[in-house]
Amino acid sequence: MKLVCTQSELNTNLSLVSRAIPSRPTHPVLGNVLLAADSELQRVQLTAFDLSLGIQTSFNAVVETGGKIAIPAKLLNDIVSRLPEGEITLTSESTTVDTEAEADSIKITLTSASGRYQMRGMNAEEFPPLPQIKDGVALELPVEALMEGLRGSLFATSADETKQVLTGVHLTMQQENLEFAATDGHRLAVVQTTNQNTTDDESDTAAVAEASDTSPLELTLPARALRELERMLGMSQPNDNVALHFEQGQIVFEGGGHRLTSRTLEGQYPAYRKLIPDSFIRQITIERRQLLSAVERIAVLADQKNNVIKFSIDNVEEQIKLSVEAQDVGSGQESMSAQISGEGLEIAFNVKYLIDGLKALSTSDIQMQINEANTPVILTPLGGIKMTYLIMPVQIRS
Repeated sequence: MKLVCTQSELNTNLSLVSRAIPSRPTHPVLGNVLLAADSELQRVQLTAFDLSLGIQTSFNAVVETGGKIAIPAKLLNDIVSRLPEGEITLTSESTTVDTEAEADSIKITLTSASGRYQMRGMNAEEFPPLPQIKDGVALELPVEALMEGLRGSLFATSADETKQVLTGVHLTMQQENLEFAATDGHRLAVVQTTNQNTTDDESDTAAVAEASDTSPLELTLPARALRELERMLGMSQPNDNVALHFEQGQIVFEGGGHRLTSRTLEGQYPAYRKLIPDSFIRQITIERRQLLSAVERIAVLADQKNNVIKFSIDNVEEQIKLSVEAQDVGSGQESMSAQISGEGLEIAFNVKYLIDGLKALSTSDIQMQINEANTPVILTPLGGIKMTYLIMPVQIRS
């Protein structure tokens, strides 16, 4: 095999697929990236797979001789990322090992303007194939809608592997809407976007409509896979579409020369819509950036002790006072004006959960909807994306 490509192309695509390489491979070949060079298409394809998450990408190159080879991912990535910009020539050849204990190996040579590197590879036949979906649901989704949904939900997933279904984002697909939901048991983020792709493919609409006749199409996807999908989508144009293929236990996203495959999470996702109160007796409209800046400043003290920040809501002065009391450390106070309807109240929050939500709500003004100091609080943006962020208050100790 022999090919010539640019350092930037190889480095960018290698960095993307390498994120599917397991840190402790259960089999030696899983620590490799599969490189396939096609002399007819003049393209190079890279694949990484940990048996749960798979990432595949392709790019143009001058392929003199085609072929496939499995190359140690970390070693290749470390070398390519440090090479200077310009052309890279990659060649491979089989070498016969004299000792009976060792099988034949493959020698890979990387040549750039600055030097020459050699490493050993593995036979491509040992690399496991990515799952193929033939008879499942197939449709196209807008990149912009997917990005909006992921930005507004991924941060709220749980890191607790004992609650596996909560470590993912629950996706609900209907004929015209997509809904993303994530919760870790302390907060809940729900984003609704439109499923209006730019191709207006009738078969896509029919696929979702068919599912909608009985119930919406619902699945829970691992946060790790979706973070990689978010990076992959970042290389696409906002008005592009992504093809989605789904069958029980497996999902595939394809677009822009990239392919991501992942297992879905098993288990019943919580009935999160029941957690959102129907009505509120207090409502606050406030400038988001001003509130976020104040919370981040006061969080310096909150982080020292218990991560709790107290809100004193004054409906007469139309002011919110933020305060932190960190015993044996110090205290801090901030105040700001807000539009307040309903009676005054003292309520406390986990400062990290509050900051996460304020960062995800992208509009200039937001609404806080409150009932009591011990009931769920809802944060929503005024205009822009349709997002609901629910956060449970922290009990104030006297």
